[in-house]
Amino acid sequence: MQTKRTFNPDQLRRMLKRGLLGTLVVAVLAGVFGAALWFYIFCRIEVPSGHIAVLIKKTGAEIDNATEIVPVDEFGNFKGLQEKVLTEGRYFYNPWNWEWDIVPQVEIPENRLGVRIRLYGDDLGYGNLIADQPFQKGIAAEVLRPGRYPINAIMYQADEKPRIERDNYAELIELHKPIVVPAGFKGVVTLLSAPMADDPNQLLVEAGRRGVQSETLNPGVYYINPYVQRINLIDCRSQRFNLSNDGEMGFPSRDGFWVRLDGRIEFRVDPTRAAEVFVTYNDSGNDQGFETRVEEEIIAKIILPNARSFCRLRGSDNSGRDFILGDKRLAFQQDFQATLEETCKRQGIKIVQALITRISPPQQIASPVRDRQIATQQAQQYVKQIEQQTSEQQLRIEQELVKQKEALVEVEREVVKLTIQAQREQEVAVIEAEQGRKVAEVELAAGIDQAGAITAKGEAQAEVVRFGNEADAAGWAKAVEAYDGDGDQYARWVMLKKLAPSFRQMMVNTADSPLMDIFNEFNNSGMADSVSSPTETSNADSTNTDSTTSNQE
Repeated sequence: MQTKRTFNPDQLRRMLKRGLLGTLVVAVLAGVFGAALWFYIFCRIEVPSGHIAVLIKKTGAEIDNATEIVPVDEFGNFKGLQEKVLTEGRYFYNPWNWEWDIVPQVEIPENRLGVRIRLYGDDLGYGNLIADQPFQKGIAAEVLRPGRYPINAIMYQADEKPRIERDNYAELIELHKPIVVPAGFKGVVTLLSAPMADDPNQLLVEAGRRGVQSETLNPGVYYINPYVQRINLIDCRSQRFNLSNDGEMGFPSRDGFWVRLDGRIEFRVDPTRAAEVFVTYNDSGNDQGFETRVEEEIIAKIILPNARSFCRLRGSDNSGRDFILGDKRLAFQQDFQATLEETCKRQGIKIVQALITRISPPQQIASPVRDRQIATQQAQQYVKQIEQQTSEQQLRIEQELVKQKEALVEVEREVVKLTIQAQREQEVAVIEAEQGRKVAEVELAAGIDQAGAITAKGEAQAEVVRFGNEADAAGWAKAVEAYDGDGDQYARWVMLKKLAPSFRQMMVNTADSPLMDIFNEFNNSGMADSVSSPTETSNADSTNTDSTTSNQE
């Protein structure tokens, strides 16, 4: 049976409405997915490790001509290069409004420091060279130590020209070597950017003022901005030079003779006055970089003039002959070192040693004086030799006396040794005899005790035997009393008692057998009734007699 369907306009409208709604939902979902895909692909910024993202705003308000870069507090409000950068991570920015560039971070290597040169910010005031504030343009006072920094900058060596590979950088990083003050050196600090000193004519200015500071740096490594401070190294170790290196040194003596001399002077800069010595005597023409060759100026300006002055003033007070004799030479040497120490100390130099190694007087007076001096020394030598021989003779006598005393001491030592040994042997013999006597006494006492023990043991054994005999006798007496005091009867009883258990059966044929004599004795004594006669078996016709006895036990 078929059902007839009729056309319903409302149902048709509902079906159309449902199809349009599904299509709309699909279109919306496709749009959302496409927007998300577009957003993820085109708006995504992946900043890898060790890099930053430099942002440039393409839309927004225009910045004024005095502003080079949009500061952080105005981020995104103006067009142009932004001061804020993106560090490692994932970010999403609209490429219609933003443009970005992935660049490496600034990495300061080991044994280097970075000087920041900001290309944006406020201009410095008149006379200022260093940007002390973070919003000022110019060379920053603080330096970057070795490490990695998220800074939008181009890095280059100080002695090289920077390589500009992009135009969206905001700073320059200039690499310098840190200041190393070696052992034995002092670092003299000169502030290049600081307020002016109250009195600019002073050698050393107040702390924190522009100029040379009185406080110096000890040995170590310092990360110092070379545009803020200049460090000059002063060698405070001992230095040595010869007076003849600067030509011949001589002076006229009091009697008009020319005396030449040579010496060796060892000196060093006083570490507490290194800055004063640097300012007073340094000549920049002798410097080698940061290392100051101030010792050459010290030799030329302090030590040599003072040494020449002393030699010409004090040397002229002595004659040429005085410089030949040892006492005068020694006094001149001591006076030379003391005077040079005192003079150089006032100028910040310590004299470690000032030694005159050679004094050459004129030959026309040196030879006769030398000969006379030699003769005098030879005479003194002969006297010394005589004294030496006398001393050796006395020494030999004393050595022989010592040997004799040693022999006597040795003999006495041997006598004492033998005496002590004999005494020890005697004491040992006495001790051994005493020990033998005590042992004999102990053995005697032990023998006496042993004899007593043996006697007591024998007496005890005799008593035991006596007691045993008495007990046996008492038992026999009692047994004899049972037989009315007849010992013979008791003896026969004992014998029969012992024989009777040994017989089992006897057969005899006559009454006159010797064996029967034993029983006849009982008949004779009246005891036949008490003794049972043995069983007899006789045969009248038989002439043989059989006797059977049992084996005795």
